[in-house]
Amino acid sequence: MTTETHSGGCQCGAVRFRIEGPLRDASVCHCRMCQKAFGNFYAPLVSVRGATLVWTRGEPKRFKSSNMGARGFCGDCGTPLTFEAPDGVAIAIGAFDAPQTIVPTIQWGIESKLPYVDHIHELPQKHTLADLDAAPFLADMVSNQHPDHDTERWPPK
Repeated sequence: MTTETHSGGCQCGAVRFRIEGPLRDASVCHCRMCQKAFGNFYAPLVSVRGATLVWTRGEPKRFKSSNMGARGFCGDCGTPLTFEAPDGVAIAIGAFDAPQTIVPTIQWGIESKLPYVDHIHELPQKHTLADLDAAPFLADMVSNQHPDHDTERWPPK
């Protein structure tokens, strides 16, 4: 029998995780607390309740965002990583090495949903290098982000 396994971490690689077992209840939360915690329009999260979560490198720092929960994040680069509540831990979908495999099935906190979120898909779409003014700058950019997989040595020497 094969166990479902997922991995991920922060953008700098200081915090990495592995989850063994199925992910549950992938969602998007629009509540104002999630907006602020992610610095974004909403927070995409997936529950690891019932699975085994192991921090394979480092561990998140935590901010007690309410009397009922805490937010885990990388203390080095600031990447949002967790929402931790009495009923379990949820991990930020974007922190997974393969976020495209985790599809949200519900939206929560819609009373705080920003009014333009439902129309973002209607905006013009362009590839990153289509901005000819920015292309020379972007062509010379070297990412310092951790790759979307575990490596023997990080950071590289």
